[in-house]
This record gives sequence, structure tokens and C-alpha cells, in this order.
Amino acid sequence: MQILDTNKENKIWPLFRLGFRVFFLGGALFSALAMLLWILMLSGVDALPGVQNPIWWHAHEMLFGFALAIVAGFVVTAMQNWTGVPGIKSWPLAIVAGLWLLPRLLMPLRGELNPLVITLDLLWLPIVAGMLALPVLKTKQWRNLFFVPLFMFFTLLNALSYYAAISGNWLLSERVFIAMALALCALITVMGGRVVPFFTARATNTEKVAPISWLEKLSLVSVWLSVFAWLALPRTPVTNALLALLLVVAAVAHVYRLSRWNYKLTGTVPLLWVLYIGYLFIPLGLLTLAAALLRMGISVSLASHWLTAGALGAVVLGMIARVSLGHSGRKLEVTRAMVVAFVLIILAAVLRSVLPMIAPSMTMQAYHSSAALWIAAYGIFCWVYWPILTQPRADGHPG
Repeated sequence: MQILDTNKENKIWPLFRLGFRVFFLGGALFSALAMLLWILMLSGVDALPGVQNPIWWHAHEMLFGFALAIVAGFVVTAMQNWTGVPGIKSWPLAIVAGLWLLPRLLMPLRGELNPLVITLDLLWLPIVAGMLALPVLKTKQWRNLFFVPLFMFFTLLNALSYYAAISGNWLLSERVFIAMALALCALITVMGGRVVPFFTARATNTEKVAPISWLEKLSLVSVWLSVFAWLALPRTPVTNALLALLLVVAAVAHVYRLSRWNYKLTGTVPLLWVLYIGYLFIPLGLLTLAAALLRMGISVSLASHWLTAGALGAVVLGMIARVSLGHSGRKLEVTRAMVVAFVLIILAAVLRSVLPMIAPSMTMQAYHSSAALWIAAYGIFCWVYWPILTQPRADGHPG
């Protein structure tokens, strides 16, 4: 049976043998290209001829284009391990990846108001949700059903973002985008609790840190409540104060949670310290969002980039670097080039988040330099991991 499976696997182009391959590589490539287009727009070049609102495009495509591609690749791959049911591959995976890619390619030319773009972009996430539901229903592992309604929630937020674009309601757009950034970071905290202590224990030959029940509940409940409160609560001084308090509680809980994960042992392991530094941007982002709500001299947009450029940028790069090695049958060791990429993405996050706060006159320089560093970091990933993700596993196993 194994020989038969291997022969069948060999007929599939390696890029479509598991979800992490096409979505990690595609997401990373797209993020670098999107950042390049963003730099050109900031420089006065009409690089998005069909787009009505370039700021909307930038926020939407980095969240719903780049970040969700990585999430989809990670979850459809991990679901195979969690349930024991083979993951999607071959032509079904290629179709889903194509449905993700087409809106990314069409939007700069046809615009965010184009019905075809909107339809395609709202189609691929529910299909992924359905593909995730099948193995859960087959094995009755209801714990992993969490990802199905989560992907449907992402679809709802995506639809709201398009509604805001069509109606020209930027305040709604901003609310949806920040709710999405919070939701993605909340997902990082869920997955982080599953894998970061395990990764740390395995890499440092130490015992895995046992979770504290009340701390896990407080950390996760507070950050998910922040997502829904940000999306649903009206903006008044009272609700802003309550939401700010909730964000502070979530931030403190996650700092404490992170401090328990043996971070002192990670200094010589790049695949670990990039995750820890990226995770640290989550509570920092929650605190800056709280400060923005309380009108403490920080804009909501600036505060949100602690979560996007910071947490998403660094954690995603660290996770796709590690997962790609593990699922391609290679040693969990990164090259010097990838260590440079980790440093560059952290510098990109710091420049984008901190420089406009301490030197507002250098805000445009922060935008350009941060985007350039992002392009370099994810460009290095694509260069190093292209042969890894487009060739068969090093150990000859399927996947």
C-alpha cells in the first residue's frame, strides 16, 4: 500500500502535494510583490491603476491575501497530522490555490469594486472551511472543528471589508481591518499555546512547560473578546475605556504566558527566538491599541501595525520557515540567510511601529524603509525555500 501511495504521489507536482507548499510560497511571494507595489504607490507611481483606495488595498491584501494564505496552508497541513486523514492535494489543492491567487492578480487591474474580484475572493475561504470540516467529521475530533467557523468568520470579515469599500465607509473599513488583525493574532495565541512550548522543549532538550489552566483561559478569552468587542461595540468614551481595559488585561495575560515558555533558552536557536519576539509584539500591540482608544497621542492605524508588521510579520516568517523544513523531511536548522531574514523582519516591524511614534516627521521614511526590509526578508525566504517547497521531500516520504 505504501509503495502504491508513493507511486501515486510521484505523479503530483511537489508544489501541490500538501497545502503548506503552495500557500507558504505563494503567500510569501505575494507579500513581497504587494509591498513593492505599496512602495511605488507611496512614491507617486500609479502601480494600482484599477484600485480606487490604495490604503484599503494595502490593508486588505496583507490581511486577507497574504496572512490568510499562510493560515490556510498551515491548517490544511496540520489537520492531516491531527486527524490522520490525508490532506488535500493535487488538483483540488491547485483549484483552491488558484481561487486565492486570481483576486490577488486581478485586483490591481480591475479594482476592489469589481464583482468578479469580490466573488472569487469570497469563494475560496468557505471551500477551505469545507475541506477542513471533512476530516473532523470523519474522525469526530470535535476540538479541531474550531477552524471551520473561524474560516467562516474570516469570510464574514472579508465580505464586510468589501461592503465598506463599495459604500465608501472608511471608518467601517478600518474597524474591520483591525478586527481582522486582532483575530489573526488571537489565532497565533491559540496555535502558539499548542506549538511554541513544544518547539522549545524539543529544541532545547528540556521538559515542556505545563500550561496553567486559569492563565490559558484568561489569555485566550480576553483576546478573542477583544476581537468581537472591537468589531461590535459603538465608539463612545465609555465603551472605548472598557475596550481599552480589556486590551490591557489581555496584554498582561499574554506577557505572563510568554514569560513562562523558557524564553531564556532560545537565544541560540533562531527558529525559536523569532517566534518569541514576534509573539511579544502581540501584547505590545494590544497596549498601543488601548492607548489609541484613550487618545494618548497614538493613532489606531499606527497601533495596529504592532500587530501586523510586528506579530504577523515575524511569527509567520518563523513558522513557515520551521514548518517547511519539518514537513519536507529536513533538519530543523536554518541557513545564515534565513537568520538575516529574521533580523530584517524584526527591524521592519520596529521601524514601522516605533519610528513614527518617536519621530513623526520621519513617518514616510518609516513606511518606505519598513516595506523594503519586509521585501528583503520574505524575498530571502522565497530564494532559500523555493527548492524546498517545489521539490519532493528529502526523505522520500509522501507529502
